[in-house]
Order: sequence, then structure tokens, then C-alpha cells
Amino acid sequence: MGSLSGIIQRPVIAAAVAALASVSVEFSDELQSFRSSDTCSTSEQSSSLLSNSVQDSNFSWVSHISVSKLANLSFVTRIRVPVPNVSFPVLDVSQNFVPNTLGSSVASSPFLVNLYRSAELAKGPKSSAFKTTTIPPSSPDILYRWHLPEPSTIDVSGSSDCSSEKSRTVVVLLGWLGSKQKHLNKYAEWYTSRGFHVITFTFPLAEILSYQVGGKTEQDIDLLATHLADWLEEDGKNLVFHTFSNTGWLTYGAILEKFQKQDLSLLGRIRGCIVDSAPVAAPDPQVWASGFSAAFLKKHSVATKVHASSKESDMEVLVGSKTFMEPKPAIAESALLAVLEKFFDVILNIPMVNRRLSDVLNLLSSGQPSCPQLYIYSSADRVIPAGSVESFIEKQRRAGHEVRACNFVFTPHVDHFRNDPKLYTTQLSQFLDDYVLTHCKHS
Repeated sequence: MGSLSGIIQRPVIAAAVAALASVSVEFSDELQSFRSSDTCSTSEQSSSLLSNSVQDSNFSWVSHISVSKLANLSFVTRIRVPVPNVSFPVLDVSQNFVPNTLGSSVASSPFLVNLYRSAELAKGPKSSAFKTTTIPPSSPDILYRWHLPEPSTIDVSGSSDCSSEKSRTVVVLLGWLGSKQKHLNKYAEWYTSRGFHVITFTFPLAEILSYQVGGKTEQDIDLLATHLADWLEEDGKNLVFHTFSNTGWLTYGAILEKFQKQDLSLLGRIRGCIVDSAPVAAPDPQVWASGFSAAFLKKHSVATKVHASSKESDMEVLVGSKTFMEPKPAIAESALLAVLEKFFDVILNIPMVNRRLSDVLNLLSSGQPSCPQLYIYSSADRVIPAGSVESFIEKQRRAGHEVRACNFVFTPHVDHFRNDPKLYTTQLSQFLDDYVLTHCKHS
């Protein structure tokens, strides 16, 4: 998320909690998700039908909400936000990023000022439905971890070309917004069970929201990039990137930037890139709002649910020859999305913020390594529109890149592996065999 996240900081937390606390709502139990077939969907019509319905499912009043109107709502001044009653500084202008006046204007909007003035530590028990967890500075959930191949996959005799090639390849898993190491373990275990080294990299949500220019977040990416460059010093060693959502995608872009500055030959050591639930190749307030909303609400977010239902509040969607009921967001989530979308509509249009994001996105669009790419996405994704992914795929193909893609149709955002592990692992296996293990696949 890089430089943009620094401006968000705690105003987003306060806005999120305010929207959630304003309405008491019960979340429905998760029902079994539709699962895609053993083959990928190739129907653009199916994708567009569902993508359009997802966009249309927003309540009409959301587009008419303004920050000033929200500031006048009575619940804003009554809300008790569970954060310390302290002052939060804006970005340091000495870092030559965003002028202090811009940062101050965002942080001092009437809506956010009312939130901060009314903020105090929560007194009394908290609702278990929205129990918050404080991440201590020394959180055991480390940023990145190296996973060794399973011993049973290592050929100690050295006679297997595939074993040797896998031992010289590191798969770098770049997590989504709010993900933790435990969420990437199942992906790491799949790769290590096939003989690959794996690095899992995640940003704690609290760290992204408390981002400081030149601070820990940037240092963490620098550290990872340096670690990967050190790994590549020995001839014959390679990388495969596997990114999740726009956060992992943008982290990948930041690493490519650092490789370009350090040594262009490093880009040639990337053998493949697998993109799960991304990208959107332009700063889009609605996408950013949906991503942060899903990170705040986690399993309670509508972004995690695509299921059969008979509720009147759900919306019937036709995809190909199948019909299913798509859940609408609860009132609290709709309010949260409205707040976040208006907030990011301001932030993403600050010229220097927009320029910084555009630099990374332009690199990912037109300056990617020549390695093959695999895109895994879904028409049912409530965060990343399938149409945006398909548009990006076509541009990459026209640019001469080798691109594969698989539409899972019914699976939620970054949840394709859990919902359809057979199709997911089949796609990974075929991609690795055809493009990464090229010297041994026929052995």
C-alpha cells in the first residue's frame, strides 16, 4: 500500500468504528458457497453479468452521502470510539511526500474532527460481535518467514533434475490486507510439499494504518527485497511470486522497483508471477473502500459470502446457466463502505498520492518482467471486479506476455483455494510444470 497508507492512519479506524457502532446488526450464518467446476470459466458474458450486478447492489443513497452530511448525523457526536484520546500527527513535510496542508485538511474534516473529539477509551464490556484485538509492538506474528521444503521431497542423491530445480527456486507469497502468517500457511505447505522453498510475507493491519514515510513498513519491504537479492547472488537460483489482492500486488510492484534500482538483471531471475484476486490497475475509491471494509469486518463482511439463500434481502444473479442468491451488505457495512469510499475519493485524488500510486501501477502494467503470468479471480469477488482483471489480462497479452487465467465464478475474494482446492492446485501445478520446471517436466 506504500505511501498512500500513511495518510489514512487512524482517521480510517475511527471512521470504521463509528459506522459499525452506529447500527446494531446481526450477521447471518454462513451458508455453503457455490463451488466452481473442475474447469475454469471462459465466458466473458458470465463475468460481466455478475460484475455488473455486484456494482448495482449498492444502496442508492450511498452515492448521495457527503462527509459534511455525515458530520451532522447525531450518532457521530454520541459515538464512543474505542481508541485512546490522544493527538495524532499528520505526515512530516520534511519527507517531501504530501504537503502538510493537504494532510491537515483531510484529518480536520468536520466528520473526522467530531469523531476525534468524542473519542475515549471504551468503558465497560465490549460486544463480542465486534471484539477488538490490540496488536502489541512485539507481536509474534512476524512479517516474513522462510519455509523449507519437506524432507521427503529432497533427492539427496542429486539424480533428480526436478528436485534440484525446485531447491533453487523460492516462491514468495505476498499477503492481502489484514492477512497474517497463519493465513498463508496452507499455501506455503502446498509448495513445500512439492519441494519448493517458500517465503511468506504479511503486513499487520495496524502497521499499515500507522505507516510513517521512511518508517518500518518501507524498511520491511527493503529488508525483504535485499534478502531476495542475496538469494539470487548464486547462479541458477530463481524466484516465483504469488500475490494476493491489491496489497500483495502493490507490494510486488514495490519490490520490482527496488530490483530495477539495484540491478536490472534481477528481474530476469523471476520465473513466474501468480496473481490471486487482483489487480485493479488504477486508484479506485470503491475498490479501496471494499478492501479496507473486508479487512475490518473479516468473516462478517459480505465480501466473504457468496451463497444460496432465500432471503428477500438477497439478490438473484444469473451466471451462465446457473442462478444463485447474492447477499447484500448489512446496514452497518453499507454505512462503513459509504464512509470509506468518500474518504478514499479525497485521498486518492491528492495529486502526489495519485502520482505515487500511478508510478507503481504503471510499472506493473507496462514494466513487468518477461516471465509468464497466471491470474486467478472470480466473477463473485466483491472487492476486485472481474472486469478489471480481465481488462488487465488482455492488455498484458497484447503487450506480448504469456498469460493464463482462471475465473472461479462463484468464490469470494482471496478465498478460491479454500472453496475449490482441486481446481486451484491444478492451475498452480500446470503453471509450474509448464513455465518453472521446464527442464525436468518430461523426465
